[in-house]
Amino acid sequence: MYRTTLGVDGMMCGMCEAHVREAVLKALERNLIAAKKVTASKSNKTVVVLAERPIAEKLLRTAVEATGYETTHFRCESYVEKGFFARIGSFFSNN
Repeated sequence: MYRTTLGVDGMMCGMCEAHVREAVLKALERNLIAAKKVTASKSNKTVVVLAERPIAEKLLRTAVEATGYETTHFRCESYVEKGFFARIGSFFSNN
């Protein structure tokens, strides 16, 4: 699993977050990338994608910038789910 984070400047409200989130989801869908979770946060100024494979920086930047928002930092890193349900899921997937 990978967590990809892109900085986004200009989100001011919940509708802005939804707009960015939907743009990213559509871009991922067009590129046949299944995302487990996509979140946009105006307070953190980010959009975060959890997916089984790394997401290309250009793909995310293009999707977000097409909506009129400015992008900043980019980071893609391995991600291990934490918590009770992740442990249960890993228990069943190993059998």
